[in-house]
Amino acid sequence: VQLQASGGGLVQPGGSLRLSCSASGSIFSINTMGWYRQAPGKQREMVARITKGGKTNYVDPVKGRFTISRDDAKNTVNLQMNSLKPEDTAVYSCYADVAVGHIPALQWGDYWGKGTLVTVSS
Repeated sequence: VQLQASGGGLVQPGGSLRLSCSASGSIFSINTMGWYRQAPGKQREMVARITKGGKTNYVDPVKGRFTISRDDAKNTVNLQMNSLKPEDTAVYSCYADVAVGHIPALQWGDYWGKGTLVTVSS
């Protein structure tokens, strides 16, 4: 299973970016998908996650500004980031809780994509 993230870059404060992450491989099912970020000198933190049923969770600093969504037909998770602030600058990594194999021998595991850098600066 491979996760490929895209959409990072440089944006001015108040601007927007959209991150996308696509999972590929021998995927039977995907449960939770989400995004983490790690800023320089800080610990990694969960930014947003979405369950297969569509339930979402966000870290408090991004509530009302970021929106996570998924497309199960494409095994994709997206993160729309609006009203970006300099403190949102970080490397953003996607992850997915994936089942591989075939019934009855499914194996669940967490898979991670390579991080994409988001820089918010004027």
